[in-house]
Amino acid sequence: MDINEWWGLVERAREAAGDRADDRDPPDDPLPGALTDVLAGLEPERIAAFAVTAADVTRSAYRWPLWNAAYLIEGGCGDDGFMDFRDGLVLLGRETFTRAVADPDSLAGLPVVARMGRGESGWIGYESLSVPIAEAYRRLQGETASLDVAVEAALRDRIRPADPAGESWDAEDTAANRLHLPRLAAVFEG
Repeated sequence: MDINEWWGLVERAREAAGDRADDRDPPDDPLPGALTDVLAGLEPERIAAFAVTAADVTRSAYRWPLWNAAYLIEGGCGDDGFMDFRDGLVLLGRETFTRAVADPDSLAGLPVVARMGRGESGWIGYESLSVPIAEAYRRLQGETASLDVAVEAALRDRIRPADPAGESWDAEDTAANRLHLPRLAAVFEG
């Protein structure tokens, strides 16, 4: 699936979610349902193509600086948490996602991050983009096994990085965070 088409589908879901698209809190997050509805309007093969592109997009964010930003924002972040963070970052839209991958410190400018820094409610992560994808496919096909097979086959020959890209530092090192993520460090470390 063309990347512009892919991001266009995400944007259609964001438009359907309205003013809650950038500022979601579970359990009543409208964006996953909106994405399910958008994807359910596609042919099953296109839903599978969306899933493959989603894997590529989230893999592009597999970077140490972004992981350390997630660690600051969420007060800790392991492997599963970073997967959730990247999936949720996708749901914030192309511009926010692209900017955050290039400059994780830019996340300090998001209203939800400012609230989280004050100890108020907020969340960037999302459990898994595979949930709305699978639900949309299930609506059309009545099953998801063929989706799993198609996506696995498409991704089989792709090389998955063993480690995140970019410079790594100890996310609990205040001085390093202030050097690499000064705006986020000011929000979360004072």
